[in-house]
Amino acid sequence: MSVTAPQGFVAAGIAAGIKASGAPDMSLVATADGRAVPAAGVFTRNLMTAAPVRVSRDHLQAGGGEAAAVVLNSGNANAATGEAGMRDALEMCAAVAAELGADRHQVLVCSTGLIGIPLPMEVIRPAIPRLVAARSPEGGEAAATAIMTTDTHAKQVVVHGEGFTVGGMAKGAAMLSPNMATMLAVLTTDAEATPDQLKAALTKGVAGSFNALDVDGCTSTNDTVLLLASGAAGPAPQHALEAAVAEACADLAGQMAGDAEGATKVVRVKVVGAHSDDEALAGARAVARSQLVKCSWYGCDPYWGRIASDLGSCGILFDPELVCVSYGGVTVCRGGVTVPHDDAAVAAHMAGRHLEVVADLGLGAGRAEILTNDLTHAYVDENMGTS
Repeated sequence: MSVTAPQGFVAAGIAAGIKASGAPDMSLVATADGRAVPAAGVFTRNLMTAAPVRVSRDHLQAGGGEAAAVVLNSGNANAATGEAGMRDALEMCAAVAAELGADRHQVLVCSTGLIGIPLPMEVIRPAIPRLVAARSPEGGEAAATAIMTTDTHAKQVVVHGEGFTVGGMAKGAAMLSPNMATMLAVLTTDAEATPDQLKAALTKGVAGSFNALDVDGCTSTNDTVLLLASGAAGPAPQHALEAAVAEACADLAGQMAGDAEGATKVVRVKVVGAHSDDEALAGARAVARSQLVKCSWYGCDPYWGRIASDLGSCGILFDPELVCVSYGGVTVCRGGVTVPHDDAAVAAHMAGRHLEVVADLGLGAGRAEILTNDLTHAYVDENMGTS
């Protein structure tokens, strides 16, 4: 049930006709009674900001941090569409609000898909009444499926907290890079919380999950993570809410990394022993974004020299005589040179689906990690055009 697992929420997903394939492409998550509840959002930092991001930000502010529904579409990002795109996003909100009996500012909107193409409102407009009518407590799977683009499977999560539940759905398989990662996520909870409490929980949860995910170094125009709270389960300790939201975000981010376009490896890059946490993060990002390193992972080659090279050129404090690199807990480089190691153990680790790479800079206590993947022929094939 994912996004509808918490009490007080319904969802739906339908095929409106945005996608030429006829696959589901419109989704709705709403409160069961159509009333607005506390909500919070975290959005892309890309200055090429899509219309739905701008509208959702404005509506959260105008609605006093409350929302009754989120309407989403896939197959078209409604980005780089000018004032017409803003009008279309606003119309989607107003149409859903009219069906629910809510105020238009209480509806948030998300879009994902191709950039620079006007929304086909001629198919979206008549589909909205049908979408709203389809909502139900069992609609979570359909809603999660309808927001997929190049995803190969729906991404859903349920986390049980201290007397409350957090549910969620997300999409994302490429253009995954902070802040945030082309991704959309809608989280719900039946914990009672204020908009400020939700924003605090969401900000912390995103920092260690979606913002620690870097598939291809490309930040989307549409990235959005939303959290709505029905309050049906009563108050929850803030620490417990934050922990549950963080767990849900981390689970969804992991699913995205595993479903990244063309990926055969999910790779956790850890940089430790850096001068500071910020420098460790910069180093981990440099390794995660290196095309040469990512290709070596695809080839199951523990080519640590590429990792050391990227760490030495990314602008952080670095001493080649101190650096150590390990794959799967097996040290292959110490003091900047190759050391004898168990080749069979490293080969077995490289052949697996999940890789762990640790670079110890030997300079301090700074540490950070990034979740990423390998770079394959399939990624290139997927991204050669817009059709």
